[in-house]
Amino acid sequence: MLLQRLASVSTRWSTRWVPDSWVIAVILTIVAYFLGIIFTKSNSYQLVQYWGRGFWVLLSFGMQMCLIIMTGYILATTPIFSRILNSLAGVPKGPKGCIALMAIVSMVLAWINWGLSIVGSAVFVRYLARKQKGVDYRLLVATAYLGLGTMWHSGLSASAPLLVATPKHFLEKEIGIIPITQTIFHPFNLILALVVLVALTILGPLMHPKKGEEIEANPELIKEAGFEAPPKPKPEDMTPALRVENSPIINLIVGISGLIWLVWYFGQKGFVGINLDVVNFAFLMIGVLLHWTPSSFLKAANEGGSFIWGVVVQFPFYAGIFGVIQFSGLAEIMANWFTAIASKETYPFIVVWYSGILNYIVPSGGSKWAIEAPYILQAAKNLGSSLPLTVVAYAWGDMVTDVIQPFWAIPLLGVAKLGFRDIMGYCMIYFLFYMVIISIAFLLLPVFFAV
Repeated sequence: MLLQRLASVSTRWSTRWVPDSWVIAVILTIVAYFLGIIFTKSNSYQLVQYWGRGFWVLLSFGMQMCLIIMTGYILATTPIFSRILNSLAGVPKGPKGCIALMAIVSMVLAWINWGLSIVGSAVFVRYLARKQKGVDYRLLVATAYLGLGTMWHSGLSASAPLLVATPKHFLEKEIGIIPITQTIFHPFNLILALVVLVALTILGPLMHPKKGEEIEANPELIKEAGFEAPPKPKPEDMTPALRVENSPIINLIVGISGLIWLVWYFGQKGFVGINLDVVNFAFLMIGVLLHWTPSSFLKAANEGGSFIWGVVVQFPFYAGIFGVIQFSGLAEIMANWFTAIASKETYPFIVVWYSGILNYIVPSGGSKWAIEAPYILQAAKNLGSSLPLTVVAYAWGDMVTDVIQPFWAIPLLGVAKLGFRDIMGYCMIYFLFYMVIISIAFLLLPVFFAV
């Protein structure tokens, strides 16, 4: 099959030529440096100063991204969430029903919180594979990647839309605060998210191999248990400290206090007040409550911390790139390039595909936003294009190539015990359909909404 051969070639190329994401960050820093030398009046010494000046600009944003990952993991490992997923795994009647349900769960979880989808989808794959027979395991895992691959940046943990809605973000002086009612809850974004959800849920089951041709999960690969709370110490081993750590009192005090604050906050601000800090606070408080005891909560937090090292190491380097682009005047020059090739009506479509191509090299919507935002927003201003819809275009563009980019699939594949080459063929088919949907949507955007 042509698509399978194309998928195989793409996987071999990326495995051979695409280095670790931190190495890519350094390479992009060098590229930004030479662009500054060529196109601005800055000298080498000044560019190094701009790099260092920007290095810590994203500290708060990096912390917010770390908390999205960690709070998503904490919530995904709560007993009630695991029981819900385990019960859902028994619902489908047949392999195609399993694929459809996996698609819905993965994309809905990602719309709520992409950190939750990373863990929740991986856990749900195991539950489905254990309970359902005749399901092609490769397609099941590829479908579990749809949340991170096609949906997350349109939802409640979307990096760019939430960042520009958060007070004191790094571009506030240039663009002000853009509330989520103009981005995440814009009718265009909601309609497109629903169309993608329905279309890919229908597509997945259609790709399932005929009976007898499917490759089921190896029972040895899926027998491992998921998260388990620490065992309660024996009565004779109990100390005052252990009693506190294994009692729900602390969690109830913290969780209920947090919920009271959220009720007060939304009573004052309404949903327009949603931003990165509020989303992280809500998920953290809910996670504290649902883990019930400090010992369980802290174990989940400890395990979730293992997923954030990439953000900690890479974000300062992307902030350095931001410094070079912003302070050297390169942002304005690059904005003029976009202005020259786009019109007000075509600009969102161009942003989508520019972001999608760059995303394959820089697979992080948050850190890549620091690189792109200064000049794509300036170009939007030059063209008189809507800033909120430019942010929406960036968000969807950032996802265009996610489903064929292995970076965010690593935690899922680690749990599933598969390599990206095992699912790339199915991911490529998802990508082709997704690409068509998104392209048509942004070509039609100016027809129905003011851009």
